[in-house]
Amino acid sequence: MNAEMEDQFIKTASLIGDPTRASILWTLMDGRAFTATELAISANTSPQNISMHLGKLLDADLLCVEKQGRHKYYRFSNKEVAYALEAMASLIPKSEVSSKSKTENYPSIKFCRTCYDHLAGKIGVALTDSLLEQKIILDKDNTFEVSLEGEKWFSDFGINLEEAQKRKRIFLKPCLDWSERRNHIAGSVGTLLFNKMLQEDWIRKTENSRVIIVTGKGEKELFEYFKIVV
Repeated sequence: MNAEMEDQFIKTASLIGDPTRASILWTLMDGRAFTATELAISANTSPQNISMHLGKLLDADLLCVEKQGRHKYYRFSNKEVAYALEAMASLIPKSEVSSKSKTENYPSIKFCRTCYDHLAGKIGVALTDSLLEQKIILDKDNTFEVSLEGEKWFSDFGINLEEAQKRKRIFLKPCLDWSERRNHIAGSVGTLLFNKMLQEDWIRKTENSRVIIVTGKGEKELFEYFKIVV
């Protein structure tokens, strides 16, 4: 790492490390856009203070802002910001829990949640493991690729990979899951899988939360396609 890169890294780390800005970024991991007022409430700070923090995040190109009518909505400037934050969250020390509490009282946010625009948590990692075991995707030196058999599988599943490859974003990549300490899939493929499961009512979003609920239908289909026991 040269001196210029080191200096930029220090500036970015300091920017994210501020408690208020960290709270803003964590809120935006939900995948939705928020107004300054909503972010001020989430970060428990004043409108004047939130404006200053949002300005710094915008200047650093971590956020972008969109105007709709009288309101301005803030979101991540690109998906990679969310991936980096998810990886940073994996540094959170794991709490020691008994095997009984792991199975009976698994926290909802760790069991199944969104990581910006794709599935994460225990279910997201289990889904990725299954795709790897079935050789639908392949792990090549910690990068993911869709196999030839996988191309047919995704087509049969109702996902158009050609359209996904045309999108101006990462096609497929591993994303380190902060609660499981293992990879789930991100990129266009991860988003398309997540959206497909939503459309088919395997999973449902919850209001004002990243927690995802697995439906009765979802339990059946997750086992049939991926041998995941919910």
